[in-house]
Amino acid sequence: MELAPNTFKRAILAGRQQIGCWCTLSTSTSVEVVAGSGFDWLLLDTEHSPADVLSVLPMLQALSGYPVAPVVRPVGNDPVLIKRYLDFGVQTLLIPYVQNAAEARAAAEAVAYPPAGIRDVSSLTRATRYGRLPDYFARARQEICLLVQVESLQAVDQIEAIAAVEGVDGIFIGPADLAASMGHNGNLGHPDVRAAVGEAIRRIRACGKPAGILTGDPAFAQHCIELGTVFTAVGIDMGLLANAADALARKFGRGSAGEG
Repeated sequence: MELAPNTFKRAILAGRQQIGCWCTLSTSTSVEVVAGSGFDWLLLDTEHSPADVLSVLPMLQALSGYPVAPVVRPVGNDPVLIKRYLDFGVQTLLIPYVQNAAEARAAAEAVAYPPAGIRDVSSLTRATRYGRLPDYFARARQEICLLVQVESLQAVDQIEAIAAVEGVDGIFIGPADLAASMGHNGNLGHPDVRAAVGEAIRRIRACGKPAGILTGDPAFAQHCIELGTVFTAVGIDMGLLANAADALARKFGRGSAGEG
């Protein structure tokens, strides 16, 4: 039995486009439904969803039979939460609201064992296949992918410093919070926001790091890909369900179109 390679990490470091979907419905059934759609990666969100540490585990178990990479977003840059997800076998983490190099460095230390980091050691975890992977501690960090999220003007200003932190494998742009920090809350399509996103992608790529983004706008997603994103989330499960349900209701004169 060997430690599974992180195919997502290998792909983005090689510049191969990875198309993903955000999962916020937060059940093992809902993520398993989406897993069969053919996405390269699924983001299991615990920051803006009902999910927590314990509910992520059955989602990971449901995904284990599918050729899709789970990426987990903790609620914050918290080493206690991070170590629990790592012990569950999570290989890719997206850390939200990283504002500067110091915060990026704290995240990098949280995913590495001493002496490089501060991750606690436990032998009997899902990550070690309950003690059956004797080389886990020597190889774990090379298979862990650390993504950090820049989502404010302050963080965007620090892209080069964040990218220079050893252990940061990729940088994700959070367009919604970036728009809010620019005074355009809820208006992700504002020209200034789109320009800021484009400039951030360019700077991340200039640093030699993979860039990522989430957008439900297919045209803008394609634009970001052309600019250089290599891990691109193109939808949110909750939004897909709401839109499909609204469209079906409208066909039968219900919902907003049927109100009179």
